[in-house]
Amino acid sequence: MILPVLDEAEALPGVLALMPPGFEPLVVDNGSTDGSGEVARSLGAQVVSEPQRGFGAACYAGLSAARSELVCFMDCDGSLDPRELPRVCDPVAAGSVDLCLGARVPSSAGAWPWHARLANRALALELRRRSGARLSDLGPMRACGREALLALGLHDRAFGWPLEMVLRATADGWRVGEVPVSYGPRAGGRSKVSGSVRGTARAVRDMGALLR
Repeated sequence: MILPVLDEAEALPGVLALMPPGFEPLVVDNGSTDGSGEVARSLGAQVVSEPQRGFGAACYAGLSAARSELVCFMDCDGSLDPRELPRVCDPVAAGSVDLCLGARVPSSAGAWPWHARLANRALALELRRRSGARLSDLGPMRACGREALLALGLHDRAFGWPLEMVLRATADGWRVGEVPVSYGPRAGGRSKVSGSVRGTARAVRDMGALLR
């Protein structure tokens, strides 16, 4: 269970406390200044440090350090419920899909800002047009085989990582699916991506470069 982290000390205890049996948290500290790595270690999680800033850099560091046959990714800001991880992993474990994404369903009106939801929908529609993947969301909770993902050779180390994963997977003939997962407000602070128009624009820029 790979958890990319940048200054999530406040959310980490709650996220790790809800980790379901069989899912071992691997926290990737992406240069936190709030002691996130120390908090994760104190709670018994394996911690990997990745000094190169970037969502993709953190995810790749976790993927490289993981040793399980199946790997899962999830934001660690408290907006996603770890107890729903089996829902995302089970289709991959059963062999019905090769990559499964959690399609976010907001649990409250303010959980998913309008600008982030609009940008995500536009990207999902363009992805469907280009690849045929019938996805409604490029959700950050996802699961797939570790060796297969490494073999895809993802290059993006910024916010384009989630999109590149789906683009390369579909191009390689993977079966890609999604299941609904709940999406709530983050635990303290503001999301680096969806919490501001600027953050959303940065993510769209990175993903747009891949689509071009």
